[in-house]
Amino acid sequence: MDRERIAKLIRNCSKGSLLGVGIQLHGAVWKSGFVSDIILSNDLIDMYGKCERIDAARKVFGEMHERNVVSWTALMVSFLQQGNAVESLKLFHEMGFSGVRPNEFTLSTNLKACGVLGNAKYGTQIHGLCFKTGFESHSVVGNSVVFMYSKSCRIEEAKRMFDIMQLKNLITWNAMISGYVHGGKERDSLLLFKAMRELLHLPDEFTFASLLKACGGLGAFHEGTQLHASIITSGICSSHNSILSGALIDLYVKCRDILQAKKVFDQSMMKNAIQWTNLIIGYAQEGLLEEAMDLFSQLWKSGIRVDGYVLSSITGLFADFALIEQGKQVHSFVIKDPSGLDLSVSNSLIDMYFKCGLIEEAETLFGDMQLKNTVSWTTMINGYGKHGNGLDAIKMFELMRVEGIEPDEVTFLALLSACSHAGLIKECRFYFNKMVRELGFRPKVEHYACMVDLLGRAGQLQEGKDLILSMPMKPSPGLWQTLLSACRMHRDLEIGKEVGDILIKMDGFNPANYVMLSNIFAEAGKWRECERVRERMRRKGLKKQGGCSWVEINKEVHYFYGGDDSHPMNDEVHRVLKEVEKRMREELGYEFMVSSVLHDVEDESKEESLRAHSEKLAIGFWLAREGLEKKKKGCEEVIRVYKNLRVCGDCHKFIKGLSRMIGRVLVVRDANRFHRFEGGFCSCGDYWLTDRHNKMSLGGHVCFIQSPPRKSFTLLNRKYRRLREIDELTDWRLGADERKRFVTTGTDFVYSMEATILSHSTVK
Repeated sequence: MDRERIAKLIRNCSKGSLLGVGIQLHGAVWKSGFVSDIILSNDLIDMYGKCERIDAARKVFGEMHERNVVSWTALMVSFLQQGNAVESLKLFHEMGFSGVRPNEFTLSTNLKACGVLGNAKYGTQIHGLCFKTGFESHSVVGNSVVFMYSKSCRIEEAKRMFDIMQLKNLITWNAMISGYVHGGKERDSLLLFKAMRELLHLPDEFTFASLLKACGGLGAFHEGTQLHASIITSGICSSHNSILSGALIDLYVKCRDILQAKKVFDQSMMKNAIQWTNLIIGYAQEGLLEEAMDLFSQLWKSGIRVDGYVLSSITGLFADFALIEQGKQVHSFVIKDPSGLDLSVSNSLIDMYFKCGLIEEAETLFGDMQLKNTVSWTTMINGYGKHGNGLDAIKMFELMRVEGIEPDEVTFLALLSACSHAGLIKECRFYFNKMVRELGFRPKVEHYACMVDLLGRAGQLQEGKDLILSMPMKPSPGLWQTLLSACRMHRDLEIGKEVGDILIKMDGFNPANYVMLSNIFAEAGKWRECERVRERMRRKGLKKQGGCSWVEINKEVHYFYGGDDSHPMNDEVHRVLKEVEKRMREELGYEFMVSSVLHDVEDESKEESLRAHSEKLAIGFWLAREGLEKKKKGCEEVIRVYKNLRVCGDCHKFIKGLSRMIGRVLVVRDANRFHRFEGGFCSCGDYWLTDRHNKMSLGGHVCFIQSPPRKSFTLLNRKYRRLREIDELTDWRLGADERKRFVTTGTDFVYSMEATILSHSTVK
């Protein structure tokens, strides 16, 4: 067989991914004595790369006595096609020492690799090399530059390159449109598409996929359906295109048209795991949990590979909606097939258990994991923090260091947040300084936000304000919101007014800013100023976000909205709530916290308003369905309620009293953290309440005091004997400066700290 015929056949194998024939032709190259032929070797590298045999491609490359730029580029392309952008860049770096000069395709490939990694720093260096070598004007290089900056969220640089390109093809337009969508500029992507059509460029499936994603992000249902119609009229068969089918399903799910999403899914002839996942998420969002789990079961049995991304997405959704039973079912599916329980899935399951309030389940799973990474430890630290277990979070962080796992910026963010939630001021300062001075991390806005939150909770508002103003970066609106919330907590009208004005100038279309500022005026009795702020809010057409709470009973989720009386059991719910209020008045001296209603109305109206809060309605429904008596047959001991906003002071006070009166544990997850109510105490210690001095006395118990420490790490200690469990104190007193020192010992590690412990005993 002559050389030209072998070369032609190898290239045909590349086009058709015919690995078996390609291997035979590789043997023919050896038999024919063409082993040292550089062109045939390059063709073999390309063939093996397209057939996903990167090991064979690398072997051919390693056996070559002479290599040219095509040899290097072919192997780089092979790595990139397999998603291994890092190896492509390593090879590019190695090529620089070989004396072989890159061509436009070499540069284009590695610009794409930088884009895949989001590495704008290295990508900018390659861009500079393109400019020096004169390849920047080549369209293939220009397109890759646009792609690299877009995927690195450097939209301005991408647009600058896009504008100076003389020859723009469809790939150029697609790269820029996709970049806008990736960078969160969906409206700009739609405007660019309009300009593209005016220049008579015809879109392809990649154009439509990006635009559908943009419409989904904007919730632009009308524009999305128009694009769907354009796909049909353009002759593109979406049912035979997995990318388009997936984009259409994603659009309809995000626009809450689950029937149309299911129709597209049913018509798809090339279903993949992403399509299944999007539809499952859509059903779960609509509350159709049985359908969602049925789909998941079908996916598991379909033979389609369910990877870590799919399982993490599904468990992440169940975590956000606190769907305990559904999350456990996913876990049971994964256990049956251990190959599906990779590290990312395990981490997602830990996060799900924490978000559902199941701390022991999270600890058990973490303890059973053979392999753990930084994300695993960070998830545990963050979970403890959300539950107010700051000391547990610190112990977990120190154990992480003992195990040789290095923390990252997200780990420190979780740790600082945990300290903030637990009110550990000294510890928060200690770890902030450790992060900066010892480990060399540069704090981000989020790290400063934890410090500001802690200072604000401690009443050090001026220090918090000074910290914001001294930051090396521009403060975000969220940072000022944290300080404004603290101003309300401590009723500091002066700083609150100043911060509120700054916020409204920065972010004038966020209703939360107006609500917080008006509440500060209302609590100070400044009704005229309060009404003025609310009027500004109304003029802009802004509305306060409504409260929504939900409970899960017998695998069915029930949603309740503040002030809404449309629920079928509304009358029964209010009857139960009034009965509970009456008993609490008689037994515990309970009174409504009318100061939580920031409107200038009569107290009777305020009480009616407070009774209609969504978390109370959810609890009332649970009690109406399951009864007040403890340990009723078939009744779960823990009442779990989930809310989209922060629980108010009156509801917090009500649930504490209820937990003591009916002898049940109530767990409430709000927008900030978990609250575990038991025996008239809350795990948060009332640390966050607006009026911390307005304590509710229940039979001699001062209920703002932190609840007894949970015996944490019991399960973990079976695996990690280096930890010594904290001894429990049994008679801490309010006002006493009781301190407990605990020491965690390791092979070459000793750590000690002091933690002020608040009382939980009866005040005499």
